[in-house]
Amino acid sequence: MRQVLLVTGGVVLAVSLIVGFSALNQANQEQLELTSRLQSRSQVLADSLAESIEPSYNTRATSTLQRVIDRFVSSERLAGLGVFDSSGNTVAASEDLPLPEERNFIANVMDSDELRGSFVPRGEVTYYVVALPLHEDERVVGALTVAQNATYIDESIRSIWWNSLVRLFSQILLFAAAIFILVRWVFYRSVSKLVQSLQAIRKGDTPADTLEGDGFLRPLAGEISKVTSSLRQARTAASEEARMRLEKLDSPWTADRLREFIKAQLKNRPIFVLSNAEPYVHTKVKNTVEWTVPAGGVVTAIEPVMEACGGTWIAHGSGDADKKTADAEGKLKVPPEEPKYTLKRIWLTPKEVAGYYNGFSNEALWPLCHMAHVRPQFRKEDWHEYKKVNGLFAKTLLQEVRHLERPIVLVQDYHLALVPALIKKSRPDAQVAIFWHIPWPSAAQFNICPSRKEILEGMLGADLIGFHTQQYCNNFIDTVGNEVESRIDLEHFSVFREDHRTFVKPFPASIAFPGIAEMHRKPDRSMLESLGIQSKHLVLGVDRMDYIKGILERFKGFEFLLDAHPEYRGTVTLLQIGSPTRESVEKYREYAAQVSAEAERINGKFGTRDWKPIVFEHRSYPHTTLRELYRLADACLVTSLHDGMNLVAKEYAAARGDEAGVLILSQFAGASRDLRGALIINPYSAEETSAALRAALTMSKTEQHRRMKVMRASVSDYNIYRWSAELIKALLRLE
Repeated sequence: MRQVLLVTGGVVLAVSLIVGFSALNQANQEQLELTSRLQSRSQVLADSLAESIEPSYNTRATSTLQRVIDRFVSSERLAGLGVFDSSGNTVAASEDLPLPEERNFIANVMDSDELRGSFVPRGEVTYYVVALPLHEDERVVGALTVAQNATYIDESIRSIWWNSLVRLFSQILLFAAAIFILVRWVFYRSVSKLVQSLQAIRKGDTPADTLEGDGFLRPLAGEISKVTSSLRQARTAASEEARMRLEKLDSPWTADRLREFIKAQLKNRPIFVLSNAEPYVHTKVKNTVEWTVPAGGVVTAIEPVMEACGGTWIAHGSGDADKKTADAEGKLKVPPEEPKYTLKRIWLTPKEVAGYYNGFSNEALWPLCHMAHVRPQFRKEDWHEYKKVNGLFAKTLLQEVRHLERPIVLVQDYHLALVPALIKKSRPDAQVAIFWHIPWPSAAQFNICPSRKEILEGMLGADLIGFHTQQYCNNFIDTVGNEVESRIDLEHFSVFREDHRTFVKPFPASIAFPGIAEMHRKPDRSMLESLGIQSKHLVLGVDRMDYIKGILERFKGFEFLLDAHPEYRGTVTLLQIGSPTRESVEKYREYAAQVSAEAERINGKFGTRDWKPIVFEHRSYPHTTLRELYRLADACLVTSLHDGMNLVAKEYAAARGDEAGVLILSQFAGASRDLRGALIINPYSAEETSAALRAALTMSKTEQHRRMKVMRASVSDYNIYRWSAELIKALLRLE
């Protein structure tokens, strides 16, 4: 539609210019012609009046002159007459005679002994005044002025412009309607049909040789059909190659290989993912609806898997335009540009969100599982809402699988700890896994949770429980041993409870490794210029605005560097991206305010007119923009105080196709066990952070390449597709 409006607007502009120039030319011609006629008529009239007035003037018959003037000034267009002596004084004149404002106009006429004319505006009326010298014995003895109403010339010009304007609007309406209909119903309709046909072919709904094109697009459709057939053959070859790689343990995991693995292992059994976070959020922006991908490890990890495997993702619809974009069942196909799986949204009331999400999930479980020195808040009403919403998720899933046999269900994260047992109770044939994306604390620490037994029993309803690290698995087994009556098999790391067995295994989550084309593309520096960053060195921090991310500690380490090494002032900038998160929780609002205040304090201490040591962006950036920033940063600073994995660290390594840059990583992030090439620090120590920053900024290119190559190999070898395959493989082996 936008293209249609642009074409229509272009034609309207062209027609407007043509009509405008035509009207201008016509108005100029009309004005010249009418003015010429008026001047000629005025000269003839002045000459004839002079013959009648000169005898009376020469005999000084003033009263006779006045009677002659009064008699002639009765014509509609003859607006005034006047006779002046050789000194320019008025001898006789009609009432309110208009005269030019030009100084000595009458005297100049007599001096030059030539007729002169001038237009004289008075209010809304325009007059044309001519002055003719009067003679006696061939001497100039005075002057005669004749004033005529010339308003009709202006009226004629206005009439021309008005008629042209009416004609212009008529032509605009005619041309706009014709072009809109032509483009909308001929060109746009044909192109839309071709695009729909291409989408159907791309999704595999129709064969490539069925590509349709109307009229003038038919030759183009034929060529596209040939290209599409070639691409399909290439895709088939890639799938076949991926299938052949399934048994080769050393071959890289890709989306195609995972897709073939799913086909071979599941044999058309559907996959269902349950999480609080949805992969696409739709929001109202002015008069349009826009979608964004929320920040967070769950979406980063699961989205590539769902794109490769398809299936259904059940999540809480949190966007203010989510209902508008979903159907009556809360479903829609995603991703928006190229749908590959189904997103089903669950609608929660503000009370349910406040209790289940803000309350128990983020003010109780989150600080309980993270050693970040924030006291958990346990409230009975929050626990009630948590159980209620977990039941709603389980009920929604059971409704979706009511006609399916042996569905595979992947429950994500601490928001839905009770769901596995609820599903298993109604559908024992379902294979259920839950992956806990955050740390699992020690048994002693978890012991302070009043609902600890119900949470453990809910999780043990799953066939498989996954954590990021073996240490978290150990902590969970210890917690179960202290709280739940069960038999623990340490050899196979499983828990027997009644007639059900649950396995506990580590699956360090990862990301999708970028393609070769993206790795070799030059990064775009324009975004740094838009942020006012011109420093020689760039240090990057990318986090949700969460107190476990250690952003305040990061700022202190950066401040320590500038204090200890003044040579870096003006040459290095810390760009901190802080994605808003859980802003309805007071602790998170307070933390965001503290981070902003600390950035301002440090900028006030060291900053100059041309340089800010910290550029703090409290907003979300799309993944495409973040990848550009990763490739521009000399160092990436990850200072989590306690983190399950921290996929930003892996994203930074994956984005560095040039094998440059340095990752500074907290020892308390799960990623520190995988990324051996990073500079490992204790984020609580400003001295360690400062020393690591200085080491990164002075590190040789050779050392950077050596370290980055190790990290990239780790991420490439154990990417999100392998993570998913191993999780599903482990679940299927439990049959």
